Amino acid sequence: MDETVWSDYVKGLLKAELKRKNVTYKQLVDKLAALGVSETEANIKNKVSRGGFSAVFLVQCLAAIGVQSVRLDDLPASQ
Repeated sequence: MDETVWSDYVKGLLKAELKRKNVTYKQLVDKLAALGVSETEANIKNKVSRGGFSAVFLVQCLAAIGVQSVRLDDLPASQ
């Protein structure tokens, strides 16, 4: 499977969780800072836009916005 399919999936996953929690990128900067993670709004926008961020960044974002579980039942490999 093409790498861009996976990167699009992960990007969509993070964007969906941000929307579900009603958190903007600006608010995410503050929430990450509370965890000791230094990011700028522009940095976050770029990372999410390209979908090429690390698993560590993904988990930091999910933890910062209070996501406790993620469903993976629509993984690209299952299509």
